[in-house]
Amino acid sequence: MKLSFLDPLYAAPDPVASVYLDTSRDIGDPDKAVELRWRHLRDDLTAQGADRATVAALSEMVRTDQEVPGRHGKALFAAHGRLLLAEELPEPPVRDSARLGEIPDALPLAVQHAPDIPYVAVAVRRERRPEPGGKAGGQGDVLDVVATFQAGRWPMSRVAPRPLVDREWRAEDGERGAAAVAAKLEDMVHRSGAEVIVLHVEENDPWARGVLLNRLSGTLRERTVTVEAGEGRVVADPRRALLEDEVGKVLGGRLSARDRTHTDTYRAQRARYPDASEGLAATVAALRRGQAQALLVNRPAHLTDPLWVGPGNTQISLSAEELRLFGGTSVRQERAGAALLRAAAGTGAELTVVPRDDMPMDDGVGVLLRYAPGSPAPGQ
Repeated sequence: MKLSFLDPLYAAPDPVASVYLDTSRDIGDPDKAVELRWRHLRDDLTAQGADRATVAALSEMVRTDQEVPGRHGKALFAAHGRLLLAEELPEPPVRDSARLGEIPDALPLAVQHAPDIPYVAVAVRRERRPEPGGKAGGQGDVLDVVATFQAGRWPMSRVAPRPLVDREWRAEDGERGAAAVAAKLEDMVHRSGAEVIVLHVEENDPWARGVLLNRLSGTLRERTVTVEAGEGRVVADPRRALLEDEVGKVLGGRLSARDRTHTDTYRAQRARYPDASEGLAATVAALRRGQAQALLVNRPAHLTDPLWVGPGNTQISLSAEELRLFGGTSVRQERAGAALLRAAAGTGAELTVVPRDDMPMDDGVGVLLRYAPGSPAPGQ
């Protein structure tokens, strides 16, 4: 997963305020609950030395997701009275937090972005409509077919969905309708780079399983997972993802294609160079040299020990003495997760989040190297 969405955080002058807040609407009187949570965080930031303008900038964004139903949260970042980034979280944070620091606490947000799988959801349904001038429910009702499309990136699209696109046609014109769906899918997959298509059809619909699927190209059919209406429900609320439950079942536990490539390459690298691939010491050393192609982090992330950092992206170390030996100035301690992510983003490395049960790593971190240990850096 690329980390360019975090660029505004690292371009801002420090200190940066980082806030994670549960703003779920699935409880009684959610407005009161959110206000109470925010009041505690606001007081905490003020005690840490945050200026009034920064706190005010954050306050303006706390209640902007009141129309989003269900469980969710917010990640907010601000500095010197200016909002830097505000994102909806598909899952509320484990605990509310507010921190003022020289490095933004961005790892919890980045982990919620993972696996960042591009997909397209399609819901096909039949709707009875009266003939022009006829009465609803009469013999002249026409059985129209409606297809609703939505592209997204899982899981962030759960609470930040893109617009819906509808297409409809007469049921008797099945071939033209199938061609229209196939053409729209081709276009959306091309534009979004979708790796998976989740197609929701009515139960035992022979047209969808026959005519429609046969009109898809071989490439689209390979990417398509079909689910029937009896297996779930279409989420029609425009503030939640189309087919949220079904897409979650299909994509749950998957990695993106790029992350699968990274993990496969990492496994081979770790088998050959274990000391340079796994654990906090190896990861810090690779990031300091600008040698990291990807930072790998286990989910759940338990990076509790601090690291020593300087003002530069690659000024990162396990100790203050070591960092000074490498030319670090104004050294200080920061949270390991925040420091590792800044170094990764600042050196163009990507982030791959791997379930701990699938590939446990020492200290919960590893690094995919750009070049083998002991080899000269490219261009040298």
